[in-house]
Amino acid sequence: MRTSTAPTASCTALCDLSDDLPPRPTGELTGGLWLPGLESVAPQNEQDVWLHDALLGPHSADIVGYLTLARRTGGPVLDLGSGSGRLTVPFARHGFAVAAVDRDGPSLKRLRHWADRLGRSTSALVTTVRSDLAQLRLRQDYQLVVLAGAMITAVPPNTRRRLLRHVAAHLGSGGLLALDYPEHSMSALAEQPGRTWMFDVPRCDDVTERVVAQQTFDLAEGTEEITYYCERAVGHRTHRSKLTTHKWLVETDRLAQEIRDAGLQVDQRTPHRIDGVTEHVLLICRAAP
Repeated sequence: MRTSTAPTASCTALCDLSDDLPPRPTGELTGGLWLPGLESVAPQNEQDVWLHDALLGPHSADIVGYLTLARRTGGPVLDLGSGSGRLTVPFARHGFAVAAVDRDGPSLKRLRHWADRLGRSTSALVTTVRSDLAQLRLRQDYQLVVLAGAMITAVPPNTRRRLLRHVAAHLGSGGLLALDYPEHSMSALAEQPGRTWMFDVPRCDDVTERVVAQQTFDLAEGTEEITYYCERAVGHRTHRSKLTTHKWLVETDRLAQEIRDAGLQVDQRTPHRIDGVTEHVLLICRAAP
């Protein structure tokens, strides 16, 4: 990953996708593969299906950790906000029955095609469910429930409590809930309610992919907006796309209370410092005794 504190030719080209140019990148991100507020995003159209892999592909340091949790707890696994299978397919390939839930039908279709290409033994372990997390209805228990890629920020605060209680009610004996989210310094955001960062997407072929991301925070509304300006170059051909996603800010104290109200306790809290404003936090929860 490459971060920058000054505009480059690539940044300028990407920013030309919009009439409202994002400001030049500010500060330097220090969180390694952990980027602020990165979560599963659905492609805008068939031409832009590469966006999902471009945005999430380089930032997959969490996959091994989640597989380790699956080995601790066993299956079945529930992957909430699965997207096109960044976690679901590795779970199945390692022998775990996994249910993938996402509101985006095309993403689930891509997930299914990926699992099918890996063979019957993998595909047979995958179940896909199209559902918004706010309307989730579970019919069985799971040993591991995953809300990865900061998907908890996609759930409105007024429905998050119900989701956590519903998930807790469907954790099997010894089961775990794993979720991650960006924890911001609200005072710092009040002083600087926006930031811009950029990175190159690691590739092993002749394709070049670059992303400029602009974050804008609204503390009064408790929301965050990220706009990704993406460029993909293959030979002399260049394709540019702009993708915007909206999320909710997570207040740590409020989330902690919602977890307790759901009958869960935090077993492990692992922070990854991103910059002076934001930490990316991983929580591992189990049923309270």
